[in-house]
Amino acid sequence: MQKQILLKNRPEGTPTHNDFEVVNVPIAKSEAGEVLIKTVYISVDPYLRGRMNDAKSYIPPFQLNEVLTSGVVGQVVESKSSFFEKGDLVLGALGWQEYSIANEKSVRKIDHTIAPASTYLSVLGMTGLTAYFGLLDIGKPKADETVVVSGAAGAVGSIVGQIAKIKGAYVVGIAGSDEKVKFLLDELGFDEAINYKTQNVKEALKEACPKGIDVYFENVGGEISDAIFPLLNNFARIPVCGAISSYNNEQVDVGPRVQGYLIKTSSLMQGFTIGNYSSRYSEGAKDLATWLQEGKLKYEETITEGFDQTIDAFLALFEGANIGKSLVKVSNIEK
Repeated sequence: MQKQILLKNRPEGTPTHNDFEVVNVPIAKSEAGEVLIKTVYISVDPYLRGRMNDAKSYIPPFQLNEVLTSGVVGQVVESKSSFFEKGDLVLGALGWQEYSIANEKSVRKIDHTIAPASTYLSVLGMTGLTAYFGLLDIGKPKADETVVVSGAAGAVGSIVGQIAKIKGAYVVGIAGSDEKVKFLLDELGFDEAINYKTQNVKEALKEACPKGIDVYFENVGGEISDAIFPLLNNFARIPVCGAISSYNNEQVDVGPRVQGYLIKTSSLMQGFTIGNYSSRYSEGAKDLATWLQEGKLKYEETITEGFDQTIDAFLALFEGANIGKSLVKVSNIEK
């Protein structure tokens, strides 16, 4: 038997434990061309909140009373595939459950001797690639330009700021605690950092960005973004990765209109998802791995131990509890 986590209700506002159900079910049997995978790490991500709504989006919504899915690193415990052997570590979009059956074409092998297995869900995985392509393809930072990152101590934001530094930019991060501000400055090498919970963001940004803002990497939305727009330089670029401040709103998010700022400064504001760059993943992964090996890129992971803590780890995302990528460790890797 194994445990699974199902979506029981579509959340109204911030999700609670009542929106999920943990069930015990038999472990399925693999068939030809399939592998049985023991879950090692589960990725919990803010974007999953949107999939809990029954609304059209870039990815289909979760169905009620079905297993939730996200990025998972697991270990093959039984293989009926010529591509995989018992003991292989694999990466794929799999269920919030202790074991999964996967088609051999739906997962890929990873090498945890090059980097820890967890990094394939963080700095070398979707969050690292999201930072890489969003910043470099849309943001296009140049040396000495000013780059501002919201959600800067999170999984994506922490990588964005470091890549911007690699490209020679002046980098300002916005985060939600003094601990996170210290992390950005002391560990990741940001030039300035702002605690939006204790500082006046509008005034702090004016002081931190005396030359204005050339690139704003958007992870948060809301009042923080409202403070950014008056400081945009001509031809500024705004990659829109997320808007976590509004994910749990029950009403339509309303705020200052952005069109005037974009017109006056000839700025570009472009939304994106990592799926837009699926044909270029290897390009991004190569650069990220090189920077990691050269010590130019650091990463932080908030790892919660135990499958039973998966729901709590997900809910904690909306309290800003994590630094870097949030993961749940379900089991140990067997040697």
